Order: sequence, then C-alpha cells, then structure tokens
Amino acid sequence: MRGLDYKWIEALEAVVSSGSFERAAEELFVSQSAISQRIKQLERFIAQPVVIREQPPRPTPIGKKLLGFYQRVQLLENELIPELGNDSSKRPLNISIATNADSLATWLLPALAPLMQSRRVELNFVVHAEARTLDKLKNGEVTGAISMEPKAITGCQAQYLGRMDYVCVANPEFVTRYFSDGVTREALQHAPAVSYDQHDNLHRSFLQQHYNIDPDSVINHHVASSEAFVNMALMGCAYCLIPRVQIEKELNDGRLIDLIPGFFMTFRIYWHHWQLETGLLQEISEAIVSHAHSLLPK
Repeated sequence: MRGLDYKWIEALEAVVSSGSFERAAEELFVSQSAISQRIKQLERFIAQPVVIREQPPRPTPIGKKLLGFYQRVQLLENELIPELGNDSSKRPLNISIATNADSLATWLLPALAPLMQSRRVELNFVVHAEARTLDKLKNGEVTGAISMEPKAITGCQAQYLGRMDYVCVANPEFVTRYFSDGVTREALQHAPAVSYDQHDNLHRSFLQQHYNIDPDSVINHHVASSEAFVNMALMGCAYCLIPRVQIEKELNDGRLIDLIPGFFMTFRIYWHHWQLETGLLQEISEAIVSHAHSLLPK
C-alpha cells in the first residue's frame, strides 16, 4: 500500500500558511492546478476533506493533525539530516508550544531563553487556559503543551513540573473599601473580581467551593492577560487570584496584600510532549522540566 506523499501535505501547508491556492503555487514554484491536484490526492488517500475552501482556506480537524505531523517530520529532518536542505543551517526551526498565560508570564520564558539565544529556533507560544492546551497537542497544532492533565495521550509522555499556587490578593485601598472586616461571604458578594476568560474556572471554584457563592451573581471582569491581572490588582480595580511566584515582590513591599494568609488555590502542571524526542526538541523538554523543578514547589 502506498503511504502518504509529503508533497501533498506540503501543498496543504502552503495553502493554509499563505492564505490562498494561488500564493501557495507561487511559493512552491508549481502551477495552481498542481496544488489543487496534490490536495485532491491527499483527500482521496484519507477519504475526507483536509481543507475548508473559503477565504482564507482553513484546515479541517484532520488537516490540522496532518500539518502537526508534517511539522514533526520537518523538525526531524532539520535535526537529523540537515544536508537534505540546500541551506537548512540558516533556516530557523519553527516550534509551537501551547501554554497557559500564567506559566508564560512567570517561569516558561526564563526556561527557554538560553535556547532562544543560542539556537536558531522560532518559537510560537499558543496561549489558552490550562484545561484547553492539551487539545492543541491532540489536534497536532503544537509540539508540546503545559497542562493540568496528568495522563499522557497516545504517543506522548507527561512529565510533572510542579505546583502553581494562587493567592488571593488586592491593593491596600481595595482591602479598606471591601474587606475592612476580613474576607467574608457578604464582602465577596460585593467586591469586583477578575478571571482570564469564560473558560477560566479558578475564580468560579474559589467562590463556589469555599464560600457557596454563585459566580454569576458577582462582578467578574475578563482580562486575557496574566500581566494585566497584576495591574488590575495594583490599581485597585478588583481582587485577584494570582500565582505567588509572580507577585513575591509586590507582596513583600506591601503594594499587594494577601487577603487570606495561609490559603491558596493550587494546580499541578505537566509538560506533555511527543516520545522519542531528539536534538532541539529534547533540549526544549529538558530545559522546561529542569527550570520548572528549580522554581515551582513540588
């Protein structure tokens, strides 16, 4: 049985990345009909569509998996057989990583900074809530993912990184305005809060599990930025659940106050990546695991 022809997937990648069949043909130095023919051959081979033919073209779910597979093939070629390319030593390796915003804002960039400075690598950070990052790896859209899920998907492994401990904080003026008598159920029903987005269950769990408050009954801003969380707390716009590792300085100098000393919400996070990694992919995994172990509580 004939296997996949990489020219088919190369055509799919060119169409999706360039945004049109015409530009894909120019990019690959073939005719537009040749691009269409290659994609039709791929669709016949797997017996389902791989691209949604609209403007711009979008990959179907199986198309996304094929693109992720092709990305891994390209990485292996660049790592193990660089002589296959005419100028591969000068082309950066493109690697996508799915991560939650808090990891990206605290420990993940310092973990990978040495590799970004010493190796020709082009990193693409795909930011989602912790519960959704693993979907990107399942779909083949990324090479690795930071997730709360301890169980690895088929063909991958999950390495424990450590805990992310979230403390409940506000600035001194906010404390005086809303929590002068402490953090009570009544006070929390009136105090504005903030969540990352509608998929962020951290604050909902805090209110429901510990204070029996309906999260939909209180003011809850949505701010899809970890750094903006800190700024909102510092400006007195809301009280926030923020990783302690991110605000040690603000807590020490009194600009933020731990509202419930000794209390924190915690999540255990894992690095999910493909098995049998070599070269740069292995270096990335080792850097992530090593730095997380040195910084995050176990």
